[in-house]
Amino acid sequence: MQNFESIYNWFTKLKRPIIISGPCSAETEKQVIETAQRLKKTGKVSIFRAGIWKPRTRPNAFEGIGEIGLEWLKNVKIETGLPITVEVANASHVEKALEYGVDILWIGARTTVNPFSVQEIADSIKGTNTKILIKNPINPDIDLWIGAIERIQNAGITQIGAIARGFSKYGESKYRNTPLWHIPIELKRRLPNIPIICDPSHICGNRTLLHEVSQKALDLDFDGLMIESHITPDEAWSDAQQQITPEKLAEMLETLIIRNNPSKIDKHLAQYREQIDNIDELLLDMIEQRMQVSKNIGAYKKSNKITILQTNRWNEIIKQTLEKGKEKGLSEVFIMRYLNALHEESINQQNIIMNK
Repeated sequence: MQNFESIYNWFTKLKRPIIISGPCSAETEKQVIETAQRLKKTGKVSIFRAGIWKPRTRPNAFEGIGEIGLEWLKNVKIETGLPITVEVANASHVEKALEYGVDILWIGARTTVNPFSVQEIADSIKGTNTKILIKNPINPDIDLWIGAIERIQNAGITQIGAIARGFSKYGESKYRNTPLWHIPIELKRRLPNIPIICDPSHICGNRTLLHEVSQKALDLDFDGLMIESHITPDEAWSDAQQQITPEKLAEMLETLIIRNNPSKIDKHLAQYREQIDNIDELLLDMIEQRMQVSKNIGAYKKSNKITILQTNRWNEIIKQTLEKGKEKGLSEVFIMRYLNALHEESINQQNIIMNK
């Protein structure tokens, strides 16, 4: 992985948290200009966004106003002084956006997932001083996300940021796209100097969860938020349920708690962290012991020609552990992740013994 230290500086010049806002889609010139003016009036927004080209799941849906919207964005920049940003999916989009003076480009989740498309964009901005934000791919693949960032950096671009917008879900969920916070956290661990913006609008898919997700992102030390805003959200041509008015956005931002990330850890926090380290070490020792028992079970099953998976026993473990976990204030989601991880490793250990 290349050195990403230099790519952070361009974002730190803006006051944190950085707020990017504007409509999901540019629909009319009046809608775009009025939204921008009202956002500017709040004094809360750093960058104005609007979708010009909209990748839709099925044909015949509204796929964006196209190039004419870039003229409207250019006027936003002139009238409000706000920097402007749009999503691009290919070299042609890049060329048009830069022609109209777009300040920041962003690559959407459906594009990030395709290395060919990302490389095409990287080739088209080579030799420029373009600023670019890269959304996570729709599937939970951190290496694909980092690979997209690397492709842009390999084109000589040094002003890069990431956007966490959640991941496609399987089954029922209160989110439109599951946040899977551990993935952007891991990105931050691997690339500690890259700015990360959270996109609560696409994580939530509705207005009601915006505050909750925005606060969570700020608590995790994200650098900013991208939240969709519209002058008449219920009449929006796309993603109406997840947009809010500029005034509602300002009200919500006012209630968010901005916490500090101290450069020096105080004495009390250091003591708590030492306790965590000690407990983690004990947990690893206990897991090691558990796996040794699993190996013994594997040897017994092998000798007695018993299958590895015993469904009744697994169901019994799940039931008991969920009940005990609930008593201890642990969520069912966490307990199931914990159990599945342990169970998978136990099966692996037994499989090694069974097939020696």
